Parts: sequence; structure tokens; C-alpha cells
Amino acid sequence: MSSIAAARLAEERKNWRKDHPPGFFARPEKNKDGEVNLFKWKCIIPGAKDTLWSGAFIPLTMEFPKEYPSKPMKCKFPAGFYHPNIYPSGTVCLSILNEDEGWRPSVSVKQVVLGIQELLHSPNEKSPAQSEAYLAYSTDRSSYERRVKKEVEKYPPPS
Repeated sequence: MSSIAAARLAEERKNWRKDHPPGFFARPEKNKDGEVNLFKWKCIIPGAKDTLWSGAFIPLTMEFPKEYPSKPMKCKFPAGFYHPNIYPSGTVCLSILNEDEGWRPSVSVKQVVLGIQELLHSPNEKSPAQSEAYLAYSTDRSSYERRVKKEVEKYPPPS
């Protein structure tokens, strides 16, 4: 385990506990032995109010490499998640998660989850990751919106 990455992740966890956006959830997973695994987090991204995604609470995993924060974390929604910038595997395509584009070691977990929430309702047409959602979004917006409403129903508030 990288001591630099572990120290940064411990700091991220502390900062998150002190100050995180309402409705969001992010916490390191526990290993089978009950030990906290700072390198894999379970998150919930709520759909922003007054958007197509409002009412959704979408599970997301964040996996941090040993080289973090020099290299970005990988963020994944459930496989098959419907969105123009989400690969069929669930991997999020977002510039701040790409080390060749917008990633900077100073980017925080909070900034990433807020960026992903923004991406949900403002897809980037210049960076399609899923053809079905991209085609609907760019050529048949009403069809896209109907499908997003079905997607939202799959992710009700946590009980």
C-alpha cells in the first residue's frame, strides 16, 4: 500500500466527513476481515433537483490506484447504466478522471462526485462513451428523456 496514497485517502475521508454535499454518500468499503479499505469507496450520487435525474440515488464505486493522487481514481456506475458518457461497463467518462485531460492531484472526492452529478444532466456530446444513449440524446431528445425516467426508477432513495 502506498503511504502517500493512503495518507491522502485518509485526509479525503476526514474532509468528506466534515463537509460533503447534501444527499451524497461516500465511504471506504470494509474488507472481509472488517478492516477499512481506503482504496475502494462506495458512493451514492443523487440526481440534481429540477433535472431529469431528480429522485435518483445512483450507486457508484471509486477505485483508487496505488499511485493516487498522481493518477486518478476509476468511477463506475452499475453495468448497463444509460447515459451518453457512461461506458456499457459502467465506467464514467469525465475529463477530470482522465490523467491525459483534466486530472490534477489536487482534485478532491467532493469535486469528482459533484462533477459526475453535473455530467448526468449535462452530457458532453464531444465525448460519447455509449452509442445508444448518445444517439438518442443527439437525435431524439424525447426518446432519451423517456429512457432516463426509466433509469431514475431503478435507483430509488436508500431506505
